[in-house]
Amino acid sequence: MSAARPLTILRTAAALAALPLLLTACGYGSDAEDDAPQAEVAADAKKLSASEVKIGYFPNLTHATALVGVQEGLLQKELGGTKIKPSTFNAGPSEIEALNAGSIDIGWIGPSPSINGYTKSAGKNLRIIGGSASGGVKLVVDPDKIKTLDDLKGKKIATPQLGNTQDVAFLHWIAEKGWKVDAQSGKGDVSVVRTENKITPDAYKSGSIDGAWVPEPTASKLVADGAKVLLDESEIWPDKKFVITNIIVSQKFLKEHPDVVEAVLRGSVKTNAWINANPDEAKASANKALEKLSGKALPEEVLDPAWESITFLDDPLASTLDAQASHAVSAGLLEKPSLKGIYDLKPLNKVLKAEGKPEVDDAGLGVG
Repeated sequence: MSAARPLTILRTAAALAALPLLLTACGYGSDAEDDAPQAEVAADAKKLSASEVKIGYFPNLTHATALVGVQEGLLQKELGGTKIKPSTFNAGPSEIEALNAGSIDIGWIGPSPSINGYTKSAGKNLRIIGGSASGGVKLVVDPDKIKTLDDLKGKKIATPQLGNTQDVAFLHWIAEKGWKVDAQSGKGDVSVVRTENKITPDAYKSGSIDGAWVPEPTASKLVADGAKVLLDESEIWPDKKFVITNIIVSQKFLKEHPDVVEAVLRGSVKTNAWINANPDEAKASANKALEKLSGKALPEEVLDPAWESITFLDDPLASTLDAQASHAVSAGLLEKPSLKGIYDLKPLNKVLKAEGKPEVDDAGLGVG
């Protein structure tokens, strides 16, 4: 997949009116919850420059670095007496709004809302400071109706939301096939049906869609209902990696509390290392956190394949965010902006160096 320069302004007035709903990570809704589990802080633990740090993330497996880091106390351990105050969100726009309002300081979030938030503020509200996850997106289809990729022509395929990360990826894939689809209406050689992830399984069972290009665990829920994985999105990316979750911080908090930001990043790096060294234990921990947050754990037939398809890593895979932005431009949804300055990876690279790990690259989109 080619990487050109990125996006910034929605092209039509209708799309502009819908901007708060566009470019979300998953499209599950918009409410924040403050019932995430919290680790105990030792009474004699030394505080950093802030008494607390407010973090946000989704109750989703692609945000397992945060889920597990909070659940196992790995993030809190690095913060000492500075207390974590977690909040969970169900969609990117609400998390960006919370960051802008100061309700959270640091967040785990998808690439599209990161781009959207940065460009809407003219580059003044956030920085991407680290990576968290790659992969976890699949094209799943009704095997009775679709047996090959060419069979998608004329079929109804769901994506989570107009302009969201998976919607842009599917529109780009369609264009690469030489097929035509109107990005706004979803009508064309393939019918792109924008459907919330929580509704998609029922839409599939009713026959109103023939498949879906969706993130986990929605993809594995559809497979449990009889669908078949026709394509894993990682297969069409260089090195089979693309950003699905990265870490953002408010520029104000980064400037005022760099020691706290560094501690959170150190906790994230150590959490990812623990996840990769203990995958079964980490999977169980993430599912336990999901159960606490949503009241329901994922069944094994959904959890296991979903977890297997996600890679947890510290590299934000900056070149793939740039490419995803370019795909939105070529799909006709957005115009080019400058994303220069969206990344500040100096704190992460300091942590990685101390841990004896290789530094990561900002693809020319860093500050300075």
